[in-house]
Amino acid sequence: MLWRTTSFLICLATGAAVGTWLAGKDGALAGVALASMFWFAIDLWRGVRVLGWLRAASAPAAPEMSGLWGEVVDRTRRQLRTRDQQLGESVRRLQDFLAAIQASPNGVVLLDATGHIEWCNQTAAHHLSIDPQRDLMQLIGNLVRDPDFAAYYAMKDYKQDVVIESRNSTPGRPMKVAVHLHPYGEGRKLLLTRDITGVEQAEVMRRDFVANVSHEIRTPLTVLTGFVETLQSLPLSADEQSRYLALMAQQAHRMQTLVSDLLTLSRLEGSPLPGGAEWTPLALLAAQCEQEGRALSDVLGKAQQLHFGTAPPFEIAGSVSELLSALTNLVSNAVRYTPAGGAINVEWTVLPDNRIEFCVRDTGPGIAPQHLPRLTERFYRVDRRLSRLCFRRCGCGLQRLNHAPLHWRRCGPWRQAA
Repeated sequence: MLWRTTSFLICLATGAAVGTWLAGKDGALAGVALASMFWFAIDLWRGVRVLGWLRAASAPAAPEMSGLWGEVVDRTRRQLRTRDQQLGESVRRLQDFLAAIQASPNGVVLLDATGHIEWCNQTAAHHLSIDPQRDLMQLIGNLVRDPDFAAYYAMKDYKQDVVIESRNSTPGRPMKVAVHLHPYGEGRKLLLTRDITGVEQAEVMRRDFVANVSHEIRTPLTVLTGFVETLQSLPLSADEQSRYLALMAQQAHRMQTLVSDLLTLSRLEGSPLPGGAEWTPLALLAAQCEQEGRALSDVLGKAQQLHFGTAPPFEIAGSVSELLSALTNLVSNAVRYTPAGGAINVEWTVLPDNRIEFCVRDTGPGIAPQHLPRLTERFYRVDRRLSRLCFRRCGCGLQRLNHAPLHWRRCGPWRQAA
């Protein structure tokens, strides 16, 4: 400010001196007036340069000048630099926040006051079958046409969530999604989605398990009760008593098998992972599977064509009993369900990624795709009539395969047999 005043006074003095030298006293007044106009013109030009720099959209380099306008430019430039740093930090934090939401296992959709999609993460896009880019600013009601969701959205009571079926759902792989709306801001809504397919399947499995285990126990108990009442109320011959007792023993053995399989499954679910110190050659497991498969086929008298491929020369670490139980269950099921004269092929294949595939193919009735996800559930049967005709088991065999990935995860890598 001192330099601004000093420069103005110097300019006036110079003008007065020049005017006096040229025209005397009257010239001095004219010189002062012209000097002041010159000084204000220069100051105005400098101000226009600063104003043009501030108004420029492309943010060119700041004009270099001193004095008051120079200080204005310098302070403005520092404020802009500070603002840009804060803006960059805010953008970085926003990107981190959006990345965290993208990594969330739950879907997130931001809706404006009219129900248009402002943003969504990939999880929500998968759950609702929408495109995060193409469907921006589209009405959520036009994209999610489930009647339950439409009623839930129109009801405006969002205390509870609503369960809908995803458009990605298939008969073989159903998918259920829970949707919950949370109002916030000025009429905006936060829509959260959650894949509850596993929860729904677990609930269905629990209900089926209770119903099936009750049925499996009730049936032999009913038979035993009937035989006991018969033995108590009717005079029977020794042969009839022996036959009834044999049937009672058969039903008792069925219940013992059920209890034994349940205990085995309980032990598998609660036991720690096996260590890697015990190695078993695949050839030994293959030979045991072949022996049991051929013996079962002979006992059933089906005259089946069984072909067992050669196991690769590798060893696997893990519990021998659990490994053998899982493999023989697959083979025995193929033998039981394949009709007489049918063919069963058991093959071992070393895959390109060094994994080993154990495959059992047969000419049995086959399994419909909708039953495949539930094959390893306890007591689940695709065809109860066929199951009763082929063999009387409790339905827990394939459930053991559910624990194969868990208990054999530490069985690798494979190692070459000695």
